[in-house]
Amino acid sequence: MKLVIAVVQDKDSNKLSQQLVKKGFGATKLASTGGFLKSGNTTFLIGVEADRVEEVMQVIKDTCESRETTITPMSNMGSASETYVPYPVTVQVGGATVFVVDVEHFAHF
Repeated sequence: MKLVIAVVQDKDSNKLSQQLVKKGFGATKLASTGGFLKSGNTTFLIGVEADRVEEVMQVIKDTCESRETTITPMSNMGSASETYVPYPVTVQVGGATVFVVDVEHFAHF
């Protein structure tokens, strides 16, 4: 058995949840926050048999799209003597970060 841990942007969360159910995968959703953009994410914990890992990976890949967004960086509050002019920066967000780990033991009560 494997545990697939998928961190996805909140915008893709409901769509992924629906697709996983449609394909017969059970998942637990956890609210999480990204470190760089400090934006909302959802972390999915998906227990799956080893022979279905590629199938669940394909569902994630097909559902979670990467997109560009423009952000304005926060000012550097530590150096008041410097002039700070925030310039918008375009960054890539979305998609999914996925980890697949071995499960030594599984129990459902």
